[in-house]
Amino acid sequence: MLYANIIFERTDPSVEKKKPSAPYRLIKWLVWLFYPQMEVIGAENLPDEPAIIVGNHSQLHGPIACELYFPTDRYTWCAGEMMQLKEVPAYAYQDFWAGKPRYSRWFYRLLSYIIAPLSVCVFNNAQTIGVYRDSRIMSTFKNTVKCIQGGISVVIFPECATPHNHIVYSFQENFVDVAKLCYKRTGRAPAFVPLYIAPNLRQMHIGKPVYFDPAAPIAEERHRICREMMDAITALATALPRHTVVPYPNLPKKLHPTNIPEDVPYEKTGT
Repeated sequence: MLYANIIFERTDPSVEKKKPSAPYRLIKWLVWLFYPQMEVIGAENLPDEPAIIVGNHSQLHGPIACELYFPTDRYTWCAGEMMQLKEVPAYAYQDFWAGKPRYSRWFYRLLSYIIAPLSVCVFNNAQTIGVYRDSRIMSTFKNTVKCIQGGISVVIFPECATPHNHIVYSFQENFVDVAKLCYKRTGRAPAFVPLYIAPNLRQMHIGKPVYFDPAAPIAEERHRICREMMDAITALATALPRHTVVPYPNLPKKLHPTNIPEDVPYEKTGT
């Protein structure tokens, strides 16, 4: 495991907030102007101390909704490749558009280059922490622990391409290691808090926290935390009125599932 036993040097736990550029402020204002306002439900479930918020990615909706409407100060993990001009095209094409029909792929390859400057502007000015799959992962964990020490929560969208159920895709488990490092630095076990983004309801739902157990083997904790987060997010989603779920991968809308499958009897209640 590349970063399972990293121990960081002590640093000042204060976190200096980014000073966004004028172009980014304009972009954010335009997104705020046109993106539907999200209602936050369950904010009372957030612990008093900084936490690790674990949500469904919901394509771009998760990061946008958290940047605009999350109720507390937070930083969000994002793909580090989207912060590097030379790395954006290959990553964006593979992650967003590799499944497009063969006849249209030339367009999306071109688009991946066109969006590169915009991506670099947005992800380097937003309240983000870059995530990498190589030795640079050390900076991801260092900055995450520094946020937690400085009293700022961190939002993580850990889904991967492997389906889990009709609500979420399986989680990449190693993000749980952040809690082990936080415990080593602070002596306090951080909470993991489930978050369900429901763009079609214009809502984000925050569930009850689950606490990391520093006495348990880390492999067991990775599995337990991920299982409990996926179960909690699924429960948040299925407790809501029937709606279309926006899945992690960029699938055609006709393939988007509903939180309550169409073949399950459902009686609408409330107004």
